[in-house]
Amino acid sequence: MELVRRRTRGEITRENILAAARSRFAADGYERATIRAIAADAGIDPALVMRYFGNKESLFAEAAEFDLSLSAMNVPPLHQAGAALAGHFFDRWENDEALQVLLRASTSTEAAAEKMRSIFGRQVRPAIALLTGDSNSAALRAALVSTQLLGFGLARYVLRLPPIVGLSRGQACDWLGPTLQRYLTQDLSPEPSGKGPARGRDA
Repeated sequence: MELVRRRTRGEITRENILAAARSRFAADGYERATIRAIAADAGIDPALVMRYFGNKESLFAEAAEFDLSLSAMNVPPLHQAGAALAGHFFDRWENDEALQVLLRASTSTEAAAEKMRSIFGRQVRPAIALLTGDSNSAALRAALVSTQLLGFGLARYVLRLPPIVGLSRGQACDWLGPTLQRYLTQDLSPEPSGKGPARGRDA
């Protein structure tokens, strides 16, 4: 007979805090949600929340559950995939304040950085494999695509660089799309020394 390990009191408390935090962040948003309110929802002292998670940023990073909705994106022809990804991610950044909060937190909190790595690793890589039909290079291509998507998000929503903040959706896609397209389709086979990068498969 298989024995089921009983959860410790600490594990139960931690899970209760996370459940309360998810509900509170969803109801109040990141800025208005407080450790005190989350603790009250969980029926514990605020000091326990700090003991388990350290600060609100770390708690948010662990409690946050994000779906980049890539599975809902219509699969475009490969030669249009870069523009389609750029548009999809622009909409996700613009319409999900919580994703922006996580990006800001990831620049200073390891828990938030790990959450962001997990989201992009688990969700972007399979989408890239589907778009390109090449699972072997999907990890590298997804990482390269992520440099652009995360870099754009950082510049627009964290650093708030005026020229980037001022871009419309169409302008942002026009800049991002060709770079994403190259990352998706450029031949990754090694080139002899002295030669330029290989041409994309749809060039």
